Amino acid sequence: MSSDPTTPTQPLQSPKSPVAPSYPFHREGSRLWERSHLLLGELPSPLPTKRTRTYSATARASAGPIYKGVCKQFSRSQGHGFLIPENGTEDIFVHISDIEGEYVPVEGDEVTYKMCPIPPKNQKFQAVEVILTHLSPHTKHETWSGQIISS
Repeated sequence: MSSDPTTPTQPLQSPKSPVAPSYPFHREGSRLWERSHLLLGELPSPLPTKRTRTYSATARASAGPIYKGVCKQFSRSQGHGFLIPENGTEDIFVHISDIEGEYVPVEGDEVTYKMCPIPPKNQKFQAVEVILTHLSPHTKHETWSGQIISS
């Protein structure tokens, strides 16, 4: 190696070698970008949503029976609520991603739904494929786009 000052000091790279990006790069599908909103010590929700539920769990729920119930409470800002089953058993959790249709559920709305077990123990269930069948009378309903409609 010569000590000539006109010789470049940069190492030579093969044109076929991959170029490393200068910004943080995560492979597609790694979901690391989704975790950036978490605060120190905060864990992601263990509840499966429509996006995170496995294909087999979705298939089992879709093949299951249809249940009827009434909306007990639903918070659009929190993204979840509870349904009262028609048979009077324990209240069923419902996630915002599992509501089908154009209206945000309110207390008293009649719904149909299917059930899917909540991991890891699969002892409790959540409602999936929730469809509002009858809007509660004399209440204001909001569409997902924010429009208010009186029923």
